[in-house]
Amino acid sequence: MQFVSRIRSQSNLALRATQRSGSGAIKVDKLVALTTLLEVAEAGGFSKAAQRLGVATSSVTRLMDALEASLGTALLTRTTRRVSLTDAGTAYVEQISKVLDDLAEADDSIFDSGAAPVGALRISVPTAYSRLCLAPHLATFLSEYPRVVLDVVVADHYVDLAAERIDVAIRIGLPSRDENLVVRKLADNKRFVVASHEYLERHGTPAEPRALTNHECLRFAYGGPHRATRQVWTFRHGATEERVEVRGHLIANNPDVLFEAVLAGRGIALMPEWLVAPEIGAGHLLRLFENIDVNPHAGDSVIYAAYLPNRRHSSKVRTFVQFLAVRVRTPTVE
Repeated sequence: MQFVSRIRSQSNLALRATQRSGSGAIKVDKLVALTTLLEVAEAGGFSKAAQRLGVATSSVTRLMDALEASLGTALLTRTTRRVSLTDAGTAYVEQISKVLDDLAEADDSIFDSGAAPVGALRISVPTAYSRLCLAPHLATFLSEYPRVVLDVVVADHYVDLAAERIDVAIRIGLPSRDENLVVRKLADNKRFVVASHEYLERHGTPAEPRALTNHECLRFAYGGPHRATRQVWTFRHGATEERVEVRGHLIANNPDVLFEAVLAGRGIALMPEWLVAPEIGAGHLLRLFENIDVNPHAGDSVIYAAYLPNRRHSSKVRTFVQFLAVRVRTPTVE
């Protein structure tokens, strides 16, 4: 429950000692009570929750009793070993967690509207790209902006920014698919057709793109009902465009899988420059059709940052995207 610590740190909430009115009823600070309920649910007990909050166990117990009394239902099941949520408590926590997360986000937008970036920044990035092109720069970013807390989500699927509360998504492909988001190009995403010397010695070197129909082609899974049976690579030379249908016995949704297979001589692959440039420079892979531009579809693929329009004025989002635009560079073949 990351929202528990987030709402507590960003809103500076602390559990206050419950007070009794003249009638003997406990007055409940609802926001503190809800935050405390989430802490109890996560900790699985009153004493552990109290330790995390830095208050007496009796204060937590009385506040939970008062919250249940105000709602007229039991939220917690108490045993000698553990405190757990009832069915009603589970449903209630699911609802209030959304409310508190929205409140934390609203607070964060206020804190983050100044010149200096501050607060949690949740980003998503594809697996291979994160390893090779993003991770080497994160230490520098954190050193330059010590008030930012980075939460990196490594994922190869198309992340729903709103549903998964992502501040910035680093994506590879066509920005047009994110027409409802704010996008900024970070770098070109050139593709190379590559093969190992071993494979070419055994099967011959294709002289032109159409010859790929007679070769084992290692393919990235872009989705769609025919992804396992057919795929078309688009070649452009000047004003001339050629579409070649390729086939093969390996298809994967992770470029690292294809990268290892092409190095092992299992076939010809269409790979991003940022992934294969070092191996081409070292002589482990050979680039085919050097004077022809190639993409797995019609359209120019780029590396870009995408974020929701309501993050447009976020200092930490703006700073992070600018940081990437300067430092993220595609390695070139020497």
